[in-house]
Formats: sequence, structure tokens, C-alpha cells
Amino acid sequence: MALCVGIWILLLALRIQAGSGQMVQMDPSKSGFVGSQVELRCIFINSNPPVKISQVTWQKLLNGTKQNVAIANPALGVSVLPPFKERVSFKQAAVRHRTPSLEDTTIVFSSLQLSDEAAYICEYTTFPAGNRENMVNLTVYARPLTRMTLTTPTIVARAQKRKMTVATCVSVNGKPPSVIRWDTRLKGEATFQENHNPNGTMTIRSNYVVIPSRETHKQKLTCIVTYRNEKITDSVVLNVQYEPEVKIEGFDGNWYLNRQNVQLTCRADANPPVTIYQWKLLNGSLPSNVEIKNNTLFFKGPVTYDLAGTYVCDATNSIGTRTGIVDVNITAENNLRTSSKKFKSPISPTTTGKTTQEPSTPAPIIGGVVGGVALLAIAAILLYVFLRRRQRTFKGDYSTKKHVYGNGYSKAGGLSNPPMPKSLQYPDDSDDEKKPAQIGGPGFQAGERDFDHESDDLKKPYFTVDEGESREYDERTLAFQYDTEPEIADDMISQTDGSVISKKEWYV
Repeated sequence: MALCVGIWILLLALRIQAGSGQMVQMDPSKSGFVGSQVELRCIFINSNPPVKISQVTWQKLLNGTKQNVAIANPALGVSVLPPFKERVSFKQAAVRHRTPSLEDTTIVFSSLQLSDEAAYICEYTTFPAGNRENMVNLTVYARPLTRMTLTTPTIVARAQKRKMTVATCVSVNGKPPSVIRWDTRLKGEATFQENHNPNGTMTIRSNYVVIPSRETHKQKLTCIVTYRNEKITDSVVLNVQYEPEVKIEGFDGNWYLNRQNVQLTCRADANPPVTIYQWKLLNGSLPSNVEIKNNTLFFKGPVTYDLAGTYVCDATNSIGTRTGIVDVNITAENNLRTSSKKFKSPISPTTTGKTTQEPSTPAPIIGGVVGGVALLAIAAILLYVFLRRRQRTFKGDYSTKKHVYGNGYSKAGGLSNPPMPKSLQYPDDSDDEKKPAQIGGPGFQAGERDFDHESDDLKKPYFTVDEGESREYDERTLAFQYDTEPEIADDMISQTDGSVISKKEWYV
């Protein structure tokens, strides 16, 4: 009994050892595009000693439900089941032999469809190890169809300036969905719309909206569709029709009498091009010497005052009519020649037939220089007046000191009479109004006064006294005594300018 148990345990251990070396190798995931071909690899790693393969079965697992795809049996052969029979086959030819080799049972999907996306199981049935299996996830991509179109072949710019869709970019039946963006210098806005299709794909539509105008004509619009890691681009150029944009050229503001070869040209920017140009003169008819050729007025002969007026050009295309206006005035002389004479410099004697023009000083600079000079002159005058007044005030009137001329006395003591010259001499810089009249002239008698009453203070002798003190005069003090040298009291101090001042005043 014990011997039978031992043999059974030995056989079980051998079976476990053989089963532990078996393995089914598969890729964890595979992907492909609709219509392409993809391989789903399945390889059996056998043990040593090898086990016997009884059957290999491929199954599709979708939403928890298994569906047989293909079967390989050593005795019964190979079988591919509908609906995969036309598109699935075993890669290795040995599997299809009467005595097949089933170690490699890789299958090939051709003409891949979106419905093929699922998980696929490769299951090996062996003896005595039992079943071994593995699984691969298949993802199917759908490359979208992209296109870009103009909304209409011809876009018309209206005066109302309304927004309109000028171009559309579409990514149809993409899986995964695409991303659309616009590349353009044209100012506008993009709108987006997504549609989910029953087969799992998605359609993306984007419209580009602008206000059509003359500026939008010939503008380039590029649609960029990003699908996974690739970019698909498509471009269109807008064709915008608009009314003429009109301007009149030729009048330079210098049409003078007897000028020759003047003309006016009507320029029009239009799409489609202008077909009709019409000229007219407001409040009158065109001059008789005018010749009209296409969009140009040619004025024959010299310029006269009859050419003056307001000229109008009407330009018309299939979209509409627009007008250009210019006012022409006639001058008696050439404005350019007159202005050049004003600034023309003399001709250099060493240069024949050529003139050079001195660079003129701008008017603002000249005004600034003149203003600066005027300010300096005013400042100098004010400084001179200030110094002059200061000089007049300072010469004979510092502290309480006053000059003493002739005979006099002060409260400090009496003074002897100094010699009196016939005329008093003053320095050159003294003020004229301070000079007293001459004393001792003809007719002058001692003891008599001959002074002008209007300038009495300037002409009669005066004394050095304290400010605020009254002066008392005696007629006898006016009699002049002439000594050789004046005597100065002890309490008086002589000054360098000929005056005397009391000691009390000096030390104050």
C-alpha cells in the first residue's frame, strides 16, 4: 500500500515539474489602421520533456463574450470561422500541414476593420499539463479624411460689412478625433463642431468667419489638422470682389500759368477691374483743350486759369461705382522757383553752372538766440542801476558821519574856522547834485549869504552832529575865519575823506 502511494506522488511531482516549464508568449498590445494588415503573435514554449499539444484555439473577447476565430488541431486540421474566414489566416505554413507543427500559431489580419478592435486570446490545450493561454489587445485606428473648401467660389464685400463664413475645414471619420487650427494673417474667428459616428469615429468641422473687404482679397488661409503625431495641411486663397477704391493723381499743387504737359489720372483698385471711367468738372464742363484717353485727362497747351476747378472721376465695375475728387487751382508763378530764389546762395566762382545752398538756421533757433540776448541786456541794465544807486548812497553817508565844510561846531566842542577855498573841488565820481555853488565869487561880502533858497541845504556849510539833534545857527557863525590849520577838539576824530566825527560816534 505504501509503495502505491509513493509511486503516485512521484508521478504527480513529474507532472508539476513538466507543467511549470510551459508558457504562451504574446504581445501585450497591437494596433493598426483601417484597411491595413496586422499580425497577432502566439508562440508556445514547451517543457523538457515536452508535453503533447492537443489543440490551439483563437478567440475574440468583446464585452465579456468569447467568439471563436480560428482552430488548429493535429488530427482535424485548421479551421477559420466566419466572419473572419476571408481575412484571417495562420502565418506559419507548417500549421496547415496534415501533421501540423503547432508551436507557432501566429495569425494575420488583413483588411483591418474598426469592428476588429477587441482582445484576442490564444489558448493551448496540452496533455497532461492541461490548458495554457495568453491575451493581446488589438486597437484599430481610422485615419480621417481632411478637406478644406471655400464657402463660395467668389466672395463679395458688401457695404453693410456683415460677417460671413469664407472657408471650411473638415476632418471626417477619424479615430481618435483630430485637432483643427487655422494659420492666417487674416483677422477673423473660427467655430468648431464635433459629430460622433456610429462606428466609433468622429467628424470635426471648423468654419472661419470674417468680414469680407478689400483688405481680405488674396489673403491665404491654411487649415492644420493634427491626427495623432502627424499634421495634415491644406490652404486656400480668398477671392473677394469689391467696389473700386478711387483716387486722382497728377495735381501736385503747383499748376502755374504757361506750365506745359499737365495731366490727371484716375487710379482705381477694384476686383473685378474697372470697366468704365467717367470724367466731369463740377459747376461746368471740361476745358476744350482736354483729351481723354482711358483713365487719364491730357491738357494740351500751356496752363491757363480756365483749368481751375473741381474734377470728378467715376469708376465702375460689376460690383458698383465709386468716385474720386481733386480740386485744381492755378497760380501765377512757379511756387518751387520762387521758394528756391529765397534760399539760393551765390554761385561759387570755382564751380561752373552749379549752385550750392547754405544751410539755413531754423526760425526757432534764431528766436531763442534773440530772446537770450535780450534777457542778458535787461539783466546788465538792472545790475548797473543797482550798483549806481549803491555807490551814490555809500560815498558820504556811512554811520552817522557827515562831511564838514567851512566853519562850524558840534556838541562835543568848537572848531576853528578852516581856510575856505573860492570853489570846492569834488572827486570825479561825486554826484553833480551834491556839489554846492561857488563861495566867494564876485560880489561876495563877508557876513553876507548868497544862496539859492531851493538848494539851501546843499550850498550852506553843514556840521557833523548826532542824528536827531537840532542845529542852531547864529548869523555870526557864518562869518568865515581863515586860519592856517584847523584845530580839532580832543573828543573829535579826523577822517581820511576830510570829515570829522565825535569819538562817541566812532566807537559806536
